[in-house]
Amino acid sequence: MTKQLRNSRIAGLGHYVPEKVVKNADLEKLMDTSDAWIQERTGIKERRYFEPGKDTTANMAAKAAHKALEQAGLEAKELDMIVFATLSPDYFFPGSGVLLQRELGLKDIPCFDVRNQCSGFIYALSLGDQFIKTGMYNNVLVVGSEIHSSGLEFNDRGRAVSVIFGDGAGAAVLTPSDSLDKGILSTHLHAEGEFAEELAATMPSSNLPERLTHEMIDNGSIYPYMNGSTVFKHAVTRFPEVIMEALDQNGYTSADIDLVVPHQANLRIIQFIQQKMQLSEEKVFSNIQKYGNTTAASVPIAFSEAFEEGRVKEGDLVCLAAFGSGFTWASALIRW
Repeated sequence: MTKQLRNSRIAGLGHYVPEKVVKNADLEKLMDTSDAWIQERTGIKERRYFEPGKDTTANMAAKAAHKALEQAGLEAKELDMIVFATLSPDYFFPGSGVLLQRELGLKDIPCFDVRNQCSGFIYALSLGDQFIKTGMYNNVLVVGSEIHSSGLEFNDRGRAVSVIFGDGAGAAVLTPSDSLDKGILSTHLHAEGEFAEELAATMPSSNLPERLTHEMIDNGSIYPYMNGSTVFKHAVTRFPEVIMEALDQNGYTSADIDLVVPHQANLRIIQFIQQKMQLSEEKVFSNIQKYGNTTAASVPIAFSEAFEEGRVKEGDLVCLAAFGSGFTWASALIRW
């Protein structure tokens, strides 16, 4: 007899951003850039940077997790599993999942670390969803948390990348849905490694006799590289494609969407998605103006803020979507 699968639902959302606000004018003092230039190309007005000695990738995730647990009406001890998405872990190893477990005062439960960059949270969400669908676990914490600011090059050489990124964390608590018509309806995951180096930080590298050298630091190869035009071209193709994949699988059209929460990579990309899919402005959520690109934390921070602002209501059809380094891209369709 085949066991009936069940849906998972997001029972709670939460986010945390550091207190330190860095405006475009602050970056003008460090490199040859301007507020007008940054806003025109990215839509970003400010972002948050962590405070050393106060914020860590794991403890920011814990602060977001506590809010999500409170909204879900659960205590941390009721969690069965943690899935942690980040490209900026606290340590080279172990992963930040076990550090978050420790922050929450938990023992024994499994902890996964997901390294899918901008698509990381949706990949992690899909992983948690599968464990609940099969009945193996009931309460799964999914988080995305990033500290980018300590790994950026604040000079003219690095300005094209450094003006984009910010720090922060977002979290979701998954629990079983009481209906197959509600909760996470489907998730869709893709990757194309052919373009791996078009958006990457390739140094330090375990492929070399010395993982880290003074030369890497001096020539800037330890910092992220982005081929902006290639990333933009692929993003504006893959975003609508993966959203439509989710809609098609569940028998919906773009007219049925109540809200799209995209990865906050660039306001121009978000606006392109809106126009391409013929969605009204209020149906596409954006907060990149305040936080910049927080990679794996981007989608959960935006989703948490959208819920707080009353943009997500009972019965709404919500689509999460992301595209980024890898290249990887993903979507999740949710009936709230």
